[in-house]
Amino acid sequence: MFKFIDLLKRFIPPYKKYVFLSLLFNLTSTVFSLFSFAAIIPVLQILFGLQKVDKVYLAWSWSDGYKEIIIALKNNLFYLVEQTIQSIGPSAALLYLGLFLVIMTALKVGTSYMGSYFMIPIRTGVLRDLRRDLYKKIISLPIGFFTDERKGDIMSRMTGDVTEVEASIMSSLDLVFKNPIMILIYLGVMFSMSWQLTIFVLILLPVSGWFIGRIGKSLKRRSTMGQEQTGELLSQIEETLGGLRVVKAFNAEHKLEARFAILNEKLRKTFNRLDRRYNLAHPVSELLGTVVIAILLWFGGVLILGNKSSIGAAEFIYYIVIFYSIIAPAKDLSRATYSIQKGMASLERVDKILQSENTLVDPENPKKIQPFSDKIEFRNLSFKYQTDWVLKDINLVVPKGKTVALVGQSGSGKSTLVDLLPRYYDPVKGEILMDGVNIKDFRTRDIRSQMGNVNQEAILFNDTFFNNISFGVENATLEQVIEAAKIANAHDFISATENGYESTIGDRGSKLSGGQRQRVSIARAILKNPPILILDEATSALDTESEKMVQEALEKLMLNRTTLVVAHRLSTIKRADEICVMNEGKIVERGKHDELIALDGYYKRLCDMQSF
Repeated sequence: MFKFIDLLKRFIPPYKKYVFLSLLFNLTSTVFSLFSFAAIIPVLQILFGLQKVDKVYLAWSWSDGYKEIIIALKNNLFYLVEQTIQSIGPSAALLYLGLFLVIMTALKVGTSYMGSYFMIPIRTGVLRDLRRDLYKKIISLPIGFFTDERKGDIMSRMTGDVTEVEASIMSSLDLVFKNPIMILIYLGVMFSMSWQLTIFVLILLPVSGWFIGRIGKSLKRRSTMGQEQTGELLSQIEETLGGLRVVKAFNAEHKLEARFAILNEKLRKTFNRLDRRYNLAHPVSELLGTVVIAILLWFGGVLILGNKSSIGAAEFIYYIVIFYSIIAPAKDLSRATYSIQKGMASLERVDKILQSENTLVDPENPKKIQPFSDKIEFRNLSFKYQTDWVLKDINLVVPKGKTVALVGQSGSGKSTLVDLLPRYYDPVKGEILMDGVNIKDFRTRDIRSQMGNVNQEAILFNDTFFNNISFGVENATLEQVIEAAKIANAHDFISATENGYESTIGDRGSKLSGGQRQRVSIARAILKNPPILILDEATSALDTESEKMVQEALEKLMLNRTTLVVAHRLSTIKRADEICVMNEGKIVERGKHDELIALDGYYKRLCDMQSF
């Protein structure tokens, strides 16, 4: 419940106006319901002659005590009813009382609707804010966070868990705001009528509350398990869709079907138990309410029959009606408690992301970044993801306008080294300097504005060519996009599509070949026009013809830029100003192509293997 209160503190403040209006109308609705119930007493008296005409008007003032005011108001109400009956007759009085009951009920349901009406913007607004904050957090978290998390589980939290928060917690807000008001007012009226009966009721209610609490705790535990299993299921679906070619190539459909069936069945059993326990809420609360009413009828009847009660038979029925009116909001409140417990499990899973610490923090007083003018320096740099060192004591200088290539076997640390420059990760030891200033002293956004990336996998979006090329560049014109596409050798195939630059490219560019995707990615980097360029295996996944066209585009892109190139195909980096050969996280050789060949070391062996 403390988590629920914390949720309200975090998200409700912008909606204070709606909270106030909802509470006001719910309070008014409860008062009108009491007036409508009050018509029962005179109706019973008229029908059964339970009250003799012996009331006289009692004068009262606000300075009188609480009890005196209640007695006077009660007496004067009966006096007014009796006088009305005497003047117009019992039949007409019943008609007027029935009309009064209809009017009070109309006002009650109208104000009750308005209470719910002003609750809807709170529900939908809080849910929108939760989604916004979750998406914003995911965008802001460092890449390292996602290496330890399953993509399917994160998707499950953004979809399934947020939906569960809406279905369980947000849908209960109306009940949580409305029902306590009704219960407190009804209890206050019941105390004013008979404190003995009300205390007796309050002794019985904690017993039912204990049962409700027991069911609620197990609901939260089961719900957490269910959402975790949903995350596992979504992870397998995501992996299956991503690796469908491999699945079919190895005839592994049955293996994946069996694994999916096990997860699916486990999820079914978990939600079976969860939903059965949840549906137990209504019958248990109804049974407990009926038991309490039965005991109350017996206890109240004994008091009235023994002339030990402060209320008569008609008032006792009114008392029972009020108490029965508490049962419905109490049941709804218990169901809301169950729902909240069920939803809190999902909220905790969402909060795991929202409260994750961003390790790549910007400095409190960042230095203003100047246009890149001198050099990039990796100084005494070491890095590890978990336990094993991936980079060890790297020292490297990249002067402005020069091209430095990183080569070596897979796992030697090439991609990790270039990932440290845009601060996807921070070094564990050492530092990276840009124009003599540690990049940690700049805002991350400013550092990345100086850089352009072309990766082995061209990451494109299911959007138009224009929007993919202009991605991240504000107010780009069509002429600028076309010019960038021409430099990247992409204009011809883009123009050949049905809608040209307004054609969509499919999910992750599925409508394009590998070479076309890469050239669109290069056009995006050209349009950004960064002074520093990072090329990470930009041509390794291409066929020879596509590689040639992409290489031409890259050479145009690299012109007059400071470039860091990660390459497996050594033919693409022969003209680099410096080639660094990496092995097991260290730079073991460095120099130009001809110099490294003459050394007859690591680089020569790599070249010989590729030549063969």
